[in-house]
Amino acid sequence: MVSNSAMRAIWTGAITFGLVNVPVKVYSATEDHDIELHQVHDKDGGRIRYQRKCEVCGKVVTYEHINKAYEAGGRTVVLTDDDLASLPAERSREIEVVEFVPSDQLDPIMFDRSYFLAPDSKSAKAYVLLRKTLEDTDRTAIVHFALRQKTRLGALRVHDDVLMLQALLWDDEVREANFPALDETPRLSEKELELSAALMESFGGDFAPEKFTDAYQAELRQLIEAKLEKGDAVDTAETFGEQPESASAGGEVIDLMDALRKSVEKNRARPKKQRKPA
Repeated sequence: MVSNSAMRAIWTGAITFGLVNVPVKVYSATEDHDIELHQVHDKDGGRIRYQRKCEVCGKVVTYEHINKAYEAGGRTVVLTDDDLASLPAERSREIEVVEFVPSDQLDPIMFDRSYFLAPDSKSAKAYVLLRKTLEDTDRTAIVHFALRQKTRLGALRVHDDVLMLQALLWDDEVREANFPALDETPRLSEKELELSAALMESFGGDFAPEKFTDAYQAELRQLIEAKLEKGDAVDTAETFGEQPESASAGGEVIDLMDALRKSVEKNRARPKKQRKPA
């Protein structure tokens, strides 16, 4: 996790509901840990860069001379930064509470980016009062706010000892899962359900996110460090050793009941402390 000392506020505003005003600073709650790679020419290692070139004059254009536009029916409407900044929603610095709902009514599929909110006033009483009330009532505040030229729907809830704002997808941005294969529910036997539950129970545990790491990024860093130490002619097999073929590659199709039974037996036979998360 990123410590607060390394975090910078990306936005300041206030949570508002009724006559209550809670000044806050907004911080990104997440960050990308992927190793940043760029593209090079395979023959000489020269850096490949993308240029923003105008299709009319052919010149490379810098960001300060780039506007946004919308094409409709063969006509293009150009929108300048001033045009976008003039929209009422964009000028707003309020996180407006529209309703308080039971927390279990929110479907996680709607969650988008997350932000921490810190109090931005000499007295944190209003901030703490809102946080405590949300905790005690097990409710989440549904809010409207504007960020980076977009009006957003959000969920304001408690995370540990701080308020967290999670941007929500709009209803029309969530697709409906409609698959023909699920139109007819296959018949399941009691034995299949029993074995499936037993397999799930054998993998049971309490979720601790710190137990899980990004294996791909770790291996990528290992490969990069090996190339730095040995030069650019390091074979991948030399770095990681021979990798076993995928269990599913060319394997026979196994009966569901047999697969469930074998999985339960295999997992039960292993001491729980030796089981590693996938």
